[in-house]
Amino acid sequence: MADGLDVMFGNPGTVEQGFLDVADRTLGFRYVLALQETVAAAMADGYARATGRAALLQLHAGVGLGNGIGMLYQSMRGHTPLVVVAGDAGVRYDAMDAQMAADLVAMARPVTKYATRVTDPCSLLRTVRRAVKIATTPPYGPVFVALPMDVLDAPNDEPVLASAGLATDSAPSARTVARAARLLAGARRPLILVGDGVSAAGAQPELARVAEILGADVWSVDSSEVNLPASHPLARGQLGHMFGERSAAAVAEADGVLIVGTYVFPEVFPTLTSPFHPDARIVHIDLDAYEIAKNHPVDLGVVADPRPALAALAEELQARLAPEQRQRADSLMTRRTKPVPSGTTTLERFLQELALRTNGDLIVFDEALTSSPAVVTHLPPDRPGDYFLTRGGSLGVGIPGAVGAKLAHPDRTVVGFTGDGGAMYTYQALWTAARYGVAAKFVVCNNRKYRLLDDNIAQYWKARGIPAHDFPSSFDLSRPDIRFADLARALGADGVRVEKPEQAADAVARMLAATGPFLVDLQV
Repeated sequence: MADGLDVMFGNPGTVEQGFLDVADRTLGFRYVLALQETVAAAMADGYARATGRAALLQLHAGVGLGNGIGMLYQSMRGHTPLVVVAGDAGVRYDAMDAQMAADLVAMARPVTKYATRVTDPCSLLRTVRRAVKIATTPPYGPVFVALPMDVLDAPNDEPVLASAGLATDSAPSARTVARAARLLAGARRPLILVGDGVSAAGAQPELARVAEILGADVWSVDSSEVNLPASHPLARGQLGHMFGERSAAAVAEADGVLIVGTYVFPEVFPTLTSPFHPDARIVHIDLDAYEIAKNHPVDLGVVADPRPALAALAEELQARLAPEQRQRADSLMTRRTKPVPSGTTTLERFLQELALRTNGDLIVFDEALTSSPAVVTHLPPDRPGDYFLTRGGSLGVGIPGAVGAKLAHPDRTVVGFTGDGGAMYTYQALWTAARYGVAAKFVVCNNRKYRLLDDNIAQYWKARGIPAHDFPSSFDLSRPDIRFADLARALGADGVRVEKPEQAADAVARMLAATGPFLVDLQV
């Protein structure tokens, strides 16, 4: 409570029962019950991302932590500030190796910034303060504290204090800024690669100014939030996270590269050799020193907050650029337009109607995967805080992430997009939404398959010279047909199935008018 952690997402267990009993009777504190730990972790992730603050997650011993680990990996890769606590039976039982005994710290360590176990009641609050500080210091991330039952039950006279918030808005020296500007100012084919470090720093305007001065295309790399408005003339979109050849093609001709708030490159199958031109001059700015030059050499690495660093770089570049370079940059800004195409598919008609009825004023939680390009085309991510993309590779964040975002912003329209495969990982989140009257909206882009796996294996076959043939049967979800709207009603939410384009407008109207959680099973 001292740190503003007044909402706890979780699923209860016996070893936390005394803690939860007290929490239930604490004025101003709210417990949000999920039916499974993966769901609780995803809701906490969505809540933290939507509020921009740390969120509190309670898991149950080793079995609950095990259920949540896949989603905690997503939070770690996406730098979500989560404070995760889990109970265990007690320090005095360690030698017994009894039921549910596990090394919780060892389990949590690979998916957290910091993991520890409290063994002395007199250090409980000190340890929690340290964990909160670590979670909320850039680079943000989840932390884990194991809480044995006998430690929780013991008397404690520690003072209740807020954790120390660290100021990290450090700016590079004038000398470093000048060096960075010298490396970039002469580029004829400049390029900028950005990630969520820009969003975390609130540096979107400064990034846009540097891009406009340089006339540089901006590619999103390890990016899941709005780092540059999607409608900006220099925004080129996402490089993706699967195959390094796409990134290599995008950067191959650039002779001046600015990397901000990300590492390069995050693909599952990255290019092992440097994809940059041998003569390219590369500047990398990030608060996370570990990520700078992690995979490929750079000419200048700058450990600094992106916001003041980019602001200073913009001023220096403005003074250095030749008139003809400024003219080129200006021409790029005026030449490029991004018309929104009209479409006739069920998905396109639905998105067009949603954009029309909301005028784009909504929060989108996007786990639509193969349908995401259509989502961002019709609902372009332009405003910080209005768009959150799945990250880290864990399926199932779309529905519970939207629940968390709606809890954070009850007065906003929140729509979570997911696929049929991803939806079935965490469908229980609809019950939580119904229980607490969380009027989030959900869209299942239902193609009756793991479509992304179809796309990926097609590229696998092509790369290895394997003739195309039927996709593996394990990628198919069509038998038996999953009736998502019926499932939603069984969990206390409402829903509708949309099979034809002409049904889209009515479905959008019903969804937006609903006063409780509402799901659209959209056949795509």
